[in-house]
Amino acid sequence: MLKIENLCTFYGRIQALRGVSLTIAEGEIVAVIGSNGAGKSTLLNTISGMIPSRSGRIEFDGTPVAGLRPDQIVRLGISQVPERRQIFSTMSVMDNLILGAYHRYGRGEKGAIDRDLEFVFEIFPRLRERIKQSAGTLSGGEQQMLALGRGWMAKPKLLLMDEPSLGLAPLMAREIFRVSGQLREHGTTILLVEQNARAALELADRAYVLESGRVACEGKARELASDERVQKAYLGK
Repeated sequence: MLKIENLCTFYGRIQALRGVSLTIAEGEIVAVIGSNGAGKSTLLNTISGMIPSRSGRIEFDGTPVAGLRPDQIVRLGISQVPERRQIFSTMSVMDNLILGAYHRYGRGEKGAIDRDLEFVFEIFPRLRERIKQSAGTLSGGEQQMLALGRGWMAKPKLLLMDEPSLGLAPLMAREIFRVSGQLREHGTTILLVEQNARAALELADRAYVLESGRVACEGKARELASDERVQKAYLGK
């Protein structure tokens, strides 16, 4: 579904990604782990068109996406749940969710959008209870639920999730990861960037480790979780 080859991204003269290559097959959950500053968020932002790449190739379902605008990439089927949620705080919960599906209304999908809203409220009942509430008044965990629901309302083939557990209590973080598995069951492929390496490797099928903008190692998530270098660097063993 997604194929990235030798991707290089810069912030001015500072190189953040150094020849990153990875693949994701349809139906997979793939995790990207690494320390702060490793380039994890930059990778997602480059895929979604928020940051332009300097060189390399990004293909989604065989279509080159490097150089496309973010809204064009969303229409192709890639949606991102950004780091620190970035919800529209002065708007209601419902309006935030509907905005996630903005590009679908012109395609006669009103019935499908209503069904998807109902699904979001099934997996996150708290959002139904707060449907008219301003999003900025929600708790951190509820805001993360809203950000995830908004991303899913775009009905993406590939969902990019950037640090979904950041700042959440352990119980709420587990709930977010549980729902992420549910989204996969509903046909969504997931690329997960996460500092909680243990949780990410438990959820994912495969994983990549980024260090200083490069892929340091990759493999099946279970195998990486038992790798001595990964355990020492990211799992506290």
